[in-house]
Amino acid sequence: MLSPNDKKLEKLDPCYLPSLSKQKTTVRTQRPFTPWEDQRKLFGPASSRTPENRPPSSFSVHASSFEFSDSRPISGTRLSPLEFKPKAPASPDTVEDFCLSFPKPPVDPAKIRRISSARARLFRAASQGALLPARTLPPIQPTRVESEETVTTRDSVVKINGIYLTESKAIGHLKRHPLQLTYDGDFSKITEQEILLGSALVVTPFSRLFLLFCFSVAGSKADLQEKNTEIEVDEVFWNTRIVPILHDLEKEENIEMVCATCTQLHHALEEGNMLGNKFKRRSVLLKTLYKLVDVGSDLLSLKLAKIILALKVSGKNLLNVCKLIFKISRSEKNDSLIRNDSILESLLEVLRSEDLQANTEAFLYCMGTIKFISGNPEFLHEMMGKGAVEILMSLIKQVNENTKKSGTCLPNSGHLLVQMTATLRNLVDSPLARSKLLSINALPQLCTVMEQHIGDKDVCTNIARIFSKLTSYHDCCVALASYSRCYALFLNLINKYQKKQDLVVRVVFILGNLTAKNNQAREQFSKEKGSIPTLLSLFHTFYKLDLHSGKRCGEGDERPEARRPAQAEDVLIKLTRVLANLAIHPGVGPAIAAHSHIVGLLLATLESKSIDDCEELVINTTATINNLSYYKVKNSIIQDRKLYIAELLLKLLVSNNMDGILEAVRVFGNLSQDHDICDFIVQKNVHKFMIALLDAKHQDICFSACGVLLNLTVDRDKRLILKEGGGIKKLVDCLRDFGPTDWQLASLVCKTLWNFSENITNASSCFGDEAANTLLALLSSFLDEELALNGSFDQDLKNYHKLHWETEFRPVAQQLLNRIKNHHTFLEPLPIPSF
Repeated sequence: MLSPNDKKLEKLDPCYLPSLSKQKTTVRTQRPFTPWEDQRKLFGPASSRTPENRPPSSFSVHASSFEFSDSRPISGTRLSPLEFKPKAPASPDTVEDFCLSFPKPPVDPAKIRRISSARARLFRAASQGALLPARTLPPIQPTRVESEETVTTRDSVVKINGIYLTESKAIGHLKRHPLQLTYDGDFSKITEQEILLGSALVVTPFSRLFLLFCFSVAGSKADLQEKNTEIEVDEVFWNTRIVPILHDLEKEENIEMVCATCTQLHHALEEGNMLGNKFKRRSVLLKTLYKLVDVGSDLLSLKLAKIILALKVSGKNLLNVCKLIFKISRSEKNDSLIRNDSILESLLEVLRSEDLQANTEAFLYCMGTIKFISGNPEFLHEMMGKGAVEILMSLIKQVNENTKKSGTCLPNSGHLLVQMTATLRNLVDSPLARSKLLSINALPQLCTVMEQHIGDKDVCTNIARIFSKLTSYHDCCVALASYSRCYALFLNLINKYQKKQDLVVRVVFILGNLTAKNNQAREQFSKEKGSIPTLLSLFHTFYKLDLHSGKRCGEGDERPEARRPAQAEDVLIKLTRVLANLAIHPGVGPAIAAHSHIVGLLLATLESKSIDDCEELVINTTATINNLSYYKVKNSIIQDRKLYIAELLLKLLVSNNMDGILEAVRVFGNLSQDHDICDFIVQKNVHKFMIALLDAKHQDICFSACGVLLNLTVDRDKRLILKEGGGIKKLVDCLRDFGPTDWQLASLVCKTLWNFSENITNASSCFGDEAANTLLALLSSFLDEELALNGSFDQDLKNYHKLHWETEFRPVAQQLLNRIKNHHTFLEPLPIPSF
């Protein structure tokens, strides 16, 4: 016979798989509602920034806005040499006589295209130093001079063209007879006329330096010659290809034709390698483009902006072209124009290549445009493919590092962060974006932004929206939960913005996600200083706000999707979910159960709210009470007020909401281990309701209802209630229907029937003939391990089922089978049920 403790509803370790853990409940909730902004602005209507403290979204951009003299410095490039013009030497001492000027090779018009396409490569080579000849001189060994005078003199001796000279006299000789180097036009070789290698020239330290100087001058002249060739090629290409297009732009009046000509111009500039900031005629070209801005066509302005950005403008001009694109992007109807002209690629290039600190305002409007179009799903794939997530996170990292170095937030960095975080908020709807954020460890960087800009509500709200989306996915939730500093950060945000519903509701939602399936997260959060008092203060604040709030959102609108919780109620929904999750932890749950203020607010909420009006809040509150009622500890307010709680639960039992009924039955399952509650159940006929629920064909409801009936049968005086309403038959049906897939439920049924049949004398009279025969057949089959565990489960689930079958079901089922066999008269063979 089972001991009295075994007869009661067993407590299961909360670490079992959540889907099969019966006593404690984790609850789900919807992500906080975010209204769609009907106007595209840098800052929406909910922004904490006042109009005078934020950059404008409305402005005008004209040709006069641009600076016509663009003086952008070319960083990282060697300065070009001055144009070389050989002159007749003024005296024999003129050093330039050492190397004659190179002849200028003629430009072959037929090869302009070939030379033009190679100019980028040549220019890079020239910028790295002088073009060296392909042929190198062999090492020169010093030759021993056998003259007696040579040996005795202190001056170094040089042999030139068979003449031995001292070093000082050699200088004069070389000035009068310079070395002759010839150029073959292809920089393929240098021929010697007067340099005699090997024994012809004895090289001393002085002469080696002298020769190096000579070749350096020759290299510079080669570099200059190539530069002159480039300029000549550019002039030809400019006059033959670009100038005619510019003339067409000036005289064309049809907008569509002007746009087509702009496209033609862009292609020609690209073909001639004239994009960027190094082209000589760039300022002339920009002047022409700036003047066309006043035409006022959005399509034309986008084409102009694309060329202007490709010419790498800087300063005020970069700002104005970004503002021009921003102005156009404010209209959603222009999204197709932006997409067709690949403006996104140009904007991302600005963010990738320009200096952040020098161009913060330009970046602001550039990001504003990207934010607008990121809300259009048609751009999502393109943005992912062009590395938008990586570029944004790189900028955010720069802002974090700059703020850390300076010790303060840089001017306008907050405005820029609002745009970047709003863009990320749109992008994280993409699985690829979430994967990228995880791969580059972006979540700690976003937390750092919140820490550094905790006084900027707009930035914090946007990042909270990002985390609200991310933590709805398990891998992202685990990643954020593992960043231990996030818990203190979220508590600081709650304390700072306690009455700012739109931010607080998201922070609490994030905490609910983090603690839903992670026991370590529950523990870490509860150990943060002031965690429970902060939640209590928030509960009290919004409970009072909810009491004084008006109608629910959407009240009067009959559409189901229009009815959503009021703002204060939504915070309470998310907050009670966090409390329910924290209560699962055995080190946290008992402390909350003994907290009079928290339990008091939970009961007040349950008392004042109707499940018909506030379904999610009532269910979450009941789930929290259920989890807290699991702990039988001293000073538990739940245990002290158990009868009051039972009274409150009655209205849930008679509702039409199955989720509410399930949570109420779960609470009764925990509370019914108390004798007073068992008496209450019988007096209020709650047991009849539990028996009726066995017909619900709902596995969780049957489990919880069976648990209540099991606790009732501990009392011998209450065992006969199972015969009311066909209770025995319904228990046997539950065993048949759910046994093979839920051995915990099968164990509860067997324990209930074991308690019921304690004083059995005859199985048929105790259970009824049909029920007794069915039980014998079911138990015989279920105790056959091969038959019982031959379900179509994966290996992990199969092992889990085997564990519960061996430890929970088999012991009590075997004893119940033996008892029935010992008190049953077999009139015919028992059929073996199929399952």
